[in-house]
Amino acid sequence: MSPALGFILAWTAWALSWGAAAAWSSHTAKRSAIASALAYRLTITAGAVLLFHRTSERLKAPMLWHVGLIGAWLLVAVAVLGFLFTWWARLHLGKLWSGSVTLKEDHRIIDSGPYGLVRHPIYTGILVAIFATAAAEATLPAMTGAALMSLGIWMKARVEEKFLRQELGAAAYDSYAARVPMLLPFL
Repeated sequence: MSPALGFILAWTAWALSWGAAAAWSSHTAKRSAIASALAYRLTITAGAVLLFHRTSERLKAPMLWHVGLIGAWLLVAVAVLGFLFTWWARLHLGKLWSGSVTLKEDHRIIDSGPYGLVRHPIYTGILVAIFATAAAEATLPAMTGAALMSLGIWMKARVEEKFLRQELGAAAYDSYAARVPMLLPFL
């Protein structure tokens, strides 16, 4: 098996398991406005197209660096660790998880486990997998795709934080935000 197939299997396994677990969630009490999601969704989609659709082959993009076979497999392992971090966060969040910005029944601030390291550990884990994939691809389109996806994820996190601040109370959310970094642990 090649590292490229390793990435495909890792992303596919994560996406399928993530989608299948969507049913394991509390009833939604309130949703953010659909319009607020448009910008981050378009940004993430544009980045994903650049990262995942072998754009570099169509554009004949040169390799920026060579990671080698061992390096590529190490990056597959880093991506898998990112996915495991997302699962730890999702399991820790439990029924409060949602794929979109929502307020669930009995919603509260979770600040333990991975949520004690970063406010958005699912996004952090996905970012790790994105950049491991882009580093293995080692092309300008892949790195641009990773950057766009990162921007979109950051935009979504900002929308989510504004929504949660309004719904759960500014004082409580601001206290959490003062203690715990947004996406990068220890910053």
